[in-house]
Amino acid sequence: MIQDIAPHRLRNEYIPEKSAAADSRCFLFRGREMLFRIRDDKVELPLRAEFPAEAECTYLFAIDDTEYYMITAPEGSTTDGEIESPEGFKLPDDCKFKTVHELRNEGKMDRLLTYAAFTAQQLAGWYRDNVFCGTCGSRTVHGDVERSIICPKCGRIIYPRIAPAVIVGVTNGDRILLTKYRGRLYAYYALIAGFTEIGETFEGTVEREVMEEAGIRVKNIRYYKSQPWGVADNILAGYFCDLDGDPTIHLDTNELRIGEWTAREDIILQPDDLSLTNEMMKIFKEGREPR
Repeated sequence: MIQDIAPHRLRNEYIPEKSAAADSRCFLFRGREMLFRIRDDKVELPLRAEFPAEAECTYLFAIDDTEYYMITAPEGSTTDGEIESPEGFKLPDDCKFKTVHELRNEGKMDRLLTYAAFTAQQLAGWYRDNVFCGTCGSRTVHGDVERSIICPKCGRIIYPRIAPAVIVGVTNGDRILLTKYRGRLYAYYALIAGFTEIGETFEGTVEREVMEEAGIRVKNIRYYKSQPWGVADNILAGYFCDLDGDPTIHLDTNELRIGEWTAREDIILQPDDLSLTNEMMKIFKEGREPR
């Protein structure tokens, strides 16, 4: 899965005093897109020295001894390329804005960079969405001793939010319920999934999501494994469970376009091994799911 980077190690300690060196790797975001350099199918991040000196640079985390930073264009500038106006923000040469999903689907990113990009996107979104206090509207500042955003006027402290969600392998003997999303670029088979709601347990989320998306009941809910998924601010909890009663699928066609019982030998796996969904499909295909 995406976090399986051993022997490498994520170091996500908050160290606000760190400053980027000229050769530090930097993320620049434009909405859901990030700036990458792609040469001969090799994907790399631009370096700090390639950005204007006045651009703000925020330390995010490290993987082993490789540090990653977030570049923020000066307020009022644009990031559409080399612009002749005073507000222009010149981008590094040979770089393009791409989403992680685009590069993942193209198979051009290695695991370490994919993991770094997913994690950086989560942090960048948190910084972007909390420039102003949601309580009093004042401009916020970054915390000095922990990863937090603080309102100097009302004292509100804002921490990164992680949204819990479940991935569910619903089994019916030697078959598993596979789905495909409706209206998304993601074209591969997946499992039932959904966010945990207020006041709900993971097990309750499993029961509700399966009923909502497939119209069936489940039993023998058992935990498998978890996974961070920063592109959606998630922590994913994977569960297997068994069909309880009628196997007739009543598909939520607003959410899904396919939902079908699939035999182990007929499971078509995703093209990479980054997702918890794919790992759960794989171990069921091989008959190794928890009983």
